[in-house]
Amino acid sequence: MKTIGFTQKFILGLMLALGLTAGAQANTGGPAWDKAPSRTNDMAALQNGAKLFVNYCLNCHSAAFMRFNRLQDIGLTEEQIKSNLLVTNSKIGDTMKSAIDPQQAKAWFGVNPPDLTVIARSRAGAGGTGADYLYTYMRSFYKDEARPTGWNNLVFPNVAMPHVLWQLQGERRPVFEELKAHDEVVHVFKGWEQLSPGSMTTQQYDQAAGDLVNYLQWMAEPIQNTRVRVGVWVLLFLGVLTLFAWRLNAAYWKDVK
Repeated sequence: MKTIGFTQKFILGLMLALGLTAGAQANTGGPAWDKAPSRTNDMAALQNGAKLFVNYCLNCHSAAFMRFNRLQDIGLTEEQIKSNLLVTNSKIGDTMKSAIDPQQAKAWFGVNPPDLTVIARSRAGAGGTGADYLYTYMRSFYKDEARPTGWNNLVFPNVAMPHVLWQLQGERRPVFEELKAHDEVVHVFKGWEQLSPGSMTTQQYDQAAGDLVNYLQWMAEPIQNTRVRVGVWVLLFLGVLTLFAWRLNAAYWKDVK
């Protein structure tokens, strides 16, 4: 009888684990994570995302490790930041702290809203990057009168957060299809039905959500674009250095028998 080696056992176990994970995701009926647009080099998109963040997110969430004056890195002037993005009595050198009282927030939502400084990095998972998760999450709210806030979310069921962008997106409901598998009825997510329009079209809202997510991704690591750019130059330098070292080695040993 043929025995199974360690490598084969490992691969079989990995395939089984992935299969179980995929099955668990399918049973939830929720949407798969959509690929978030990557526009962290687009200054206009980042500026729009920063505006959306300050106007819609900063009321409840903080970004306590980001200062307002750091927004100059995405092309905003100090005057633009002071005129359009500073809230309450904040100064341009202050960190982005929410004005909401933590005890009141806990009483209203049942939990204190988390800090969002590095949310785009911490939410990465098997379904994709943190940006993919946030992009899908911001586009998966639906009306649910059974919830205290009146809203629910397919990506984060029974979420405490209301849909702060609902006036932009409008009201929607998820559409499911009933499928029978192994004598069990499974509800599979098929899409969305628009109940009432928002101030934006679906395409415009998706772009706005993408801008917000790209800003959150940039905020999680403002130096990331510089890091990638420097890394490319370092690799090119090492490649040229390797070429010179290879030719020098060949010239040094060419007369050695």
